[in-house]
Amino acid sequence: MRVFPRAAIRTNRTIYGGSMKSFPRFYAGKEIKFGSDARALMLKGVQKLADAVAVTLGPKGRNVILEQPFGAPKITKDGVTVAKHIEFADKHQNLGASLVKQVASKTNDVAGDGTTTATILTRAIFEEGCKAVAAGMNPEDLRRGINIAVEAVVKELKNLSREMQTREEIEQVATVSANNDKIIGSLIAEAMSKVGKEGVITVQDGKSIENEIEIVEGMKFDQGFLSHHFVTDKKTQKCEYENVKILLSDKKISDVHALLPVLQQIASERKPLLIIAAEGLDSEVLTTLVLNKYRGLQICAVKAPGFGDNRKALLQDLAVLTNGQVISEELGMRLEDVTSNELGFAKNVKISHDDTIILGGEGAKDAIDERCQSIRDIINTTTSTYEKEKAQERLAKLSGGVALLKVGGSSEVEVNEKKDRITDALNATRAAVEEGIVPGGGVALLYAGLALKNLKGENFDQNIGIQIVQKAIQVPCRTIADNAGSEGALVVGKLLEAEKLNKSLGFNAYTGEYVDMVKSGIIDPTKVVRIALTDAASVAALMTTTEAMVTELPKDDSSAARGGMGGGMGGMGGMGGMGGMGGDMF
Repeated sequence: MRVFPRAAIRTNRTIYGGSMKSFPRFYAGKEIKFGSDARALMLKGVQKLADAVAVTLGPKGRNVILEQPFGAPKITKDGVTVAKHIEFADKHQNLGASLVKQVASKTNDVAGDGTTTATILTRAIFEEGCKAVAAGMNPEDLRRGINIAVEAVVKELKNLSREMQTREEIEQVATVSANNDKIIGSLIAEAMSKVGKEGVITVQDGKSIENEIEIVEGMKFDQGFLSHHFVTDKKTQKCEYENVKILLSDKKISDVHALLPVLQQIASERKPLLIIAAEGLDSEVLTTLVLNKYRGLQICAVKAPGFGDNRKALLQDLAVLTNGQVISEELGMRLEDVTSNELGFAKNVKISHDDTIILGGEGAKDAIDERCQSIRDIINTTTSTYEKEKAQERLAKLSGGVALLKVGGSSEVEVNEKKDRITDALNATRAAVEEGIVPGGGVALLYAGLALKNLKGENFDQNIGIQIVQKAIQVPCRTIADNAGSEGALVVGKLLEAEKLNKSLGFNAYTGEYVDMVKSGIIDPTKVVRIALTDAASVAALMTTTEAMVTELPKDDSSAARGGMGGGMGGMGGMGGMGGMGGDMF
């Protein structure tokens, strides 16, 4: 007979033939680990994940191959991609790994690059923190010391930073971030020089072996003509007009009579007309326009891009760009009263089945600049990621244009690997434009750490926290050298000996030489280095203060099944035979 504690089980009672039988229902328990045991298990997970990610760091870093649930395996050098694919069967180790994955993901979201650096910094700070706590240091004081040190290093990083000014520097940042791939660096520099620093650069799969770049100037949006009858070039299946008048409406146009005055004005002026309506056109209106197109009127109609408030904002952008007005009932305007003055103007429009491009809008430069500034204000103040992305797209369309990077390769695996590096390089370049650049190769953190030499906390434990950061920020430089086959500790020692001579001096892991990093084009975005350090220190310091760890016990399905079966089988003997069962059950 098996005995089950009342706290561990609940019983379901079922009546068979007048007798009552009990079947146990099992619940998963919790396991609690305390103190150094808990931290040691977390550290083991952190170390395994950091080891897998660290091999990708630097110009001679290696690739990591990842098994995927569907499709071919993925080969990558992107730290955050590697981290996201790692999960351990041991729940204690997995807790530590999950926290480091959070650091990598946050760094990637904010800075777009530097995820490998953030991961190895987290490991370095947590390792030293565990040793200090085991030696009897107060975890909270250690955390305060770590925070004091990070503030000092960030301040020194800003002193080392300088603005990025030339196309060559843009190319250098992109090249370093793409693991010293000069082709990718050149591609990104060309795209950025053509669309401007605020232009949109998108990355997609190409259709050839070579990488390609396509620049779309002017305003482009993802809505095409409402009827193929508007096509003017049958070969390309596009509608193209020059010196075009543009009618903008924030409502669906459903009354053909309201549109007739505008059509008569356009016909008398002998100019093409493009109608952009928020909800498109009613079928009767569309039929009327198609008939007039075949009678010689140069006309086309498209639906306005976007949804809701974003659609209204895009229509206002188009009005500013073309020096027109959005016909809105909310402002007391009626379609019947529209004159040529309310219509916008563009030198050229190209409309396909899928998209519309407006080139050479007549909008005043001052009005466009003012509109761009209002969009920048939205980007800076909004807390919504979606709104921020949409505002950035609008800004790019108004101020610069759109560049399309088409990534080529001989296989899908190669294209995906290249896309990861191009995306990282693109994010790093944007970060460099935003906050400037510092010497690369991990030396910026190395030299910024010199500010900690004379820094003191309020007590001995806080001083140990400062020393932990001082030691940890040497790790990126050391890892880059190790991955290149050099002795990282010797490289760091030599650089710190020479710090009085030149704070740009560093180790070129690609050539194995000591060079001026800035002059050699080995530079990192200040924002990437700063975010990597602050995110890593924040999470590692919290992990150091962990004193208890609670995880769910694994469910022992086999023993539960055996227990349940035993109880059931034992009870069958008292059923009085199968024949009697039918009468007693119902």
